[in-house]
Parts: sequence; structure tokens; C-alpha cells
Amino acid sequence: MISLLNFSKQFKSYFIIALGLFINALAWTGFLIPSEIVGGGVSGIGTIIYFATGFKVGYSVFIINGLLIIAALRVLGFGFGIKTLFATFVLSFFLWLLQSIITEPLVSDRFMSAIIGGIMAGASAGIILSQGGSTGGTDIIAMMINKYRNYSPGQLILTLDLIIISSSYFLTNSIEQVVYGYVAMSVSAYCVDLVIEGRKQSVQIFIFTKMFDEIRNELVTNHNQGMTELQAKDGFSQKDIQILMLLAKKKDSQSILKMVKIIDPEAFISMGSVMGIYGFGFEKI
Repeated sequence: MISLLNFSKQFKSYFIIALGLFINALAWTGFLIPSEIVGGGVSGIGTIIYFATGFKVGYSVFIINGLLIIAALRVLGFGFGIKTLFATFVLSFFLWLLQSIITEPLVSDRFMSAIIGGIMAGASAGIILSQGGSTGGTDIIAMMINKYRNYSPGQLILTLDLIIISSSYFLTNSIEQVVYGYVAMSVSAYCVDLVIEGRKQSVQIFIFTKMFDEIRNELVTNHNQGMTELQAKDGFSQKDIQILMLLAKKKDSQSILKMVKIIDPEAFISMGSVMGIYGFGFEKI
């Protein structure tokens, strides 16, 4: 049973990675490459090579990523390397396949191609990174740095991509093309953080109520929610009061607030977003 559950979990993870890779390849072949926009990462390097020599992007991505996987295996571990190896083959195949099919940009406006391509590329990278995989290239470098330093993956990728896109000027001598690349890069980096950090969003809730026991029991019984009981004193009346403090996933916060409102319509609630919660039931450090 355990092995079956593990297989199911791994299959789901690889399926999500494959879906993210398809979205990534579509972003490049459907929007960026046909519009002659050089984005970041290894795909950006492959695009520069394609414009200069006609060598298909899928082939370049496969060769460059193959070299970087060796570093990923050593620094990030065997599991990451396997997923990155899988991603390298699948992404290279999708790029080759879609570039053979799509010869014109899916939208005629170049600026919209940069925006849509950047959104899709960034969202797909975030999906893949959240599953412990990588599209290779700058993602690998960002993950290796992030392992030892608590830097934002999106900001790391943004810096590396800035260098790649800027270098395309020496090939095209077009400031306009570089600017479109910057637009796609910025949107992509934002979407990476949005996808990754969005999964981790949590809230801290303080509940001041006269129906203390009823709300506490409801949280434990029907919400499976842990909490901390705080003993305090009302600053105005100087009466002793009890406060419930709990940490919860943001997606669960509305059901908790609704429950408190039903039990005690006069309850006072303070809720704030927190950067991260680490420990049992939440994220691993």
C-alpha cells in the first residue's frame, strides 16, 4: 500500500512537471520565438543561437542542459537530477515538436506576445520548481544558490536572465528587441514567485471572544486546527480575558472566520499574512 501511494504521488509530480514543460514550450514557440523576442534562461540562449545559425532551439536546450545536470546531481541531489533529466528530454521534445508546427506567432501584436509568453513561461517555471524539478539552465543555478542562501528564486532568475537578454543586442543591434525581452523576463520572474509563494501563503489569526470554549472545540473537532490559548487582561476594563491564537493556510481562513461569526457575531478578530510557517502540518525548513 505504501509503495502504491508513493508511486501515485511520484506519477502526479511527474505529470504536473510535464504539463508545466508543455506550457513553457508553448510560451516560447507560440509567442516569443516567432515574434523574434529573446527571453532568458537556456531557452533564451537557444533562441539567440537559432537566430544566428538556424539551429533549432530544442537541440540547443538539450545540449546545454545536459552539461548543467552534472552540477545539479552533485549539489541538489539525485532526486532533483532525475527530475531535471526528465524535464530536459521532455522540454527539448516539446520545443522541437511545437517549433515544427508553429511558424507564426499566435498573436500579431509583439508586445502582447512578450506579456503572454512571459506569463506562461514564468507560471510554468513556478509549477515545475514547486514539484522539485527544473527546466534547466538558470533554474538550476537559482535552485543551487537558494539551497544555501535564502534568496528569492524569481530574483535570482531575473538577474541571470538580464545578462542573457542584454547579450542579444550584440547579435541584433536592436534596442527594441532587447526591451521586449526585458518585458517578458520581468513578467516571467514575477509569475515564478507568484506561483511558488502562493502555495505557501498562511495567516495568523487572533480571536477575542466570550464564546471561548465553543470556538476552541469547533476548531479542534471540525477544522482539525491547532491553536494556542493566551491569558491576557483587557486594557480598558482590566478584566482577565482569553485569546485564541492560531496559524492556518490562507485557503482555510474563510471557513474559520465564517465559523467564528456564526458562534459569536460579536467576536473581535485580527488576521494578518505571514511570510512562512515551518513545522508539522506546514512547510519543511
